[in-house]
Amino acid sequence: MQTKGDQPGVITKVLYYVFLITGAIISVFPFYWMFVIGSNGRGAATRIPPVVTIGDQFVENFQRALSKTEFWTAILNSVMISSAVTLSVLLFCSLAGYAFAKYEFKFKRTLFIFVLGTLFVPTQLSVLPTYVIMAKLGWIDTYYAVIVPAMVNAFGIFWMRQYISSAVNSELLEAGRIDGAGHLHIFSKIVVPIITPAYATLGIFTFMNTWNDFFWPFVVLKDRSHYTIQIALQQLFHTRDGLDYGMILSATFMATLPLLIVFLLFSRWFIAGLTSGAVKS
Repeated sequence: MQTKGDQPGVITKVLYYVFLITGAIISVFPFYWMFVIGSNGRGAATRIPPVVTIGDQFVENFQRALSKTEFWTAILNSVMISSAVTLSVLLFCSLAGYAFAKYEFKFKRTLFIFVLGTLFVPTQLSVLPTYVIMAKLGWIDTYYAVIVPAMVNAFGIFWMRQYISSAVNSELLEAGRIDGAGHLHIFSKIVVPIITPAYATLGIFTFMNTWNDFFWPFVVLKDRSHYTIQIALQQLFHTRDGLDYGMILSATFMATLPLLIVFLLFSRWFIAGLTSGAVKS
């Protein structure tokens, strides 16, 4: 039988679930609204009162977007570039983070401070020198110009260093050394299985940031066949008859689906990476 003393706990739990449900609705609503506008006519976005029901013109709107840009080619380009950048970031940042977390070497602290310092440098300041380097290498209008500069980043090194410091027990590494294992063997057999949640978290962040990047690909990619999806979507705004929000948002919705798929596939490890480590030192 429930007592009066249990009521505050029940009320707290109810408020907690109300808060979570409200937050979920607020988070999902932009995607729903994007699909609503993408499935209605051209003027649905500016209609008063606003349209809140799904229409029947999504396929028609999306077909108009396909006629104005190489949408599927851009999707494939974005998948390839985002995947390549993500895999390289996971490899190099985990190796660097492992070295900073578990090894002692000269100027270690100075180098780590330098890495963190690059986080405070605005991205725009590096555009000109990076462009000059890409031009000298003959990589302008190639995928190399987008992939290579993004193969490692300061946030990834910092994230991996912090996670490995707390999750990887130094005694495990010492036991591996006593057994005669080399550095790479210890890293691949002991460290990598432990830091899988950190890989998932950094991988999702990296894939999403690379997928959504517009400025740098727009600077270095000239051929339409090399465009990423963000540049392809930008072309839909160049119309003589005014903005067709139904067309734009139908294509935007389709361009968002790969991100949702990636997040759903790795969400379990993503949440684990944000909350805890596998082994505590």
